[in-house]
Amino acid sequence: MNASEQATNVELASNIATVVNLFKFEFPDAKSDLKPWKNDPETRELIDPDSIDIGFHFPGISKSWRSRSILIQIRFYQDPINNLRRAIGVEVAGFDHRGEVWRLSTVDNWSCVGISEPSPEIEEKLKQFCRHILEVFNQQTGK
Repeated sequence: MNASEQATNVELASNIATVVNLFKFEFPDAKSDLKPWKNDPETRELIDPDSIDIGFHFPGISKSWRSRSILIQIRFYQDPINNLRRAIGVEVAGFDHRGEVWRLSTVDNWSCVGISEPSPEIEEKLKQFCRHILEVFNQQTGK
């Protein structure tokens, strides 16, 4: 779900802003997009209400990223026993004019796969960024 729609309280808005700032600190030429999804019926059917989705766009196609746009989806789980909502993983996908060209998932094996993967340096920075995202959203649970 678009980050702009998920910022329903001060804590969530602050955490989203922290994620955007962490990314822009590492990659200053990226432009953030808190509404990466269209607001049409077909798209709304595909949106995961248990995610916060943020897009980043680069000017031109980056050789190290091998993409022009990045979509970050932070996945959450609401524990029915203790009622805590925590981040359980991050999905990052890179896109160019062909569509999705690579993907990194912290739920799977933490490695990039696709037809045009980012450089090893960018992949390492992305993994560190994903670790920071999980820390930011799970700090209130002490995990």
